Amino acid sequence: MGRRSEILQRATEVFERKGVTQTSLEDIAREVGIKREAIYYYFKGRHDILLEIIVPSSRELLTGIEDILKSNVPGNEKLMNAIRSHVNAYNPRYLEMSVALREDHLFSDDKKFEELRDIWQRYGDMWCKLVEDGQATGAFRADLDAKLVSYAILGMCNWLSRWFDPEKHQSLEEITDTYFKLTFEGMQPRA
Repeated sequence: MGRRSEILQRATEVFERKGVTQTSLEDIAREVGIKREAIYYYFKGRHDILLEIIVPSSRELLTGIEDILKSNVPGNEKLMNAIRSHVNAYNPRYLEMSVALREDHLFSDDKKFEELRDIWQRYGDMWCKLVEDGQATGAFRADLDAKLVSYAILGMCNWLSRWFDPEKHQSLEEITDTYFKLTFEGMQPRA
């Protein structure tokens, strides 16, 4: 593992353990076994490290939901695939997803976070579209607010960042299946 990759890995671990706002560059340097000043050779600061950890997995999630929406499958399958895509982002990136979803950096006014905010806004919009499309085809109840439904699903999926540990809990497939059943059965049109 190269030094840059090692800094990112150790920073992810410290961010997950202490929280981003409570982590200093000194903490990261200590974990890597280097002086704090050496980090500046690779990164301008803590936020640059954070963004390099979070943005790639965020882009993958966005690409995944875009592909799901383009697929020619029924609404219930799109929903299952979208939940699976989101939940599976925790493997092998459990720590990265935990850091991404546990902090308030998405709400920061810092210009550096603009790309990240845009990705997550587009991601939320795609989830709304998935629900709206399912409602339009009759796959989902039309009497529910699509944005509220999609944010509720994302909230449920995102809460994994608070409790999921791959060593202690059910498999991600079991979690996906449970989340899908819980969500879809509540979204099915009434008979």
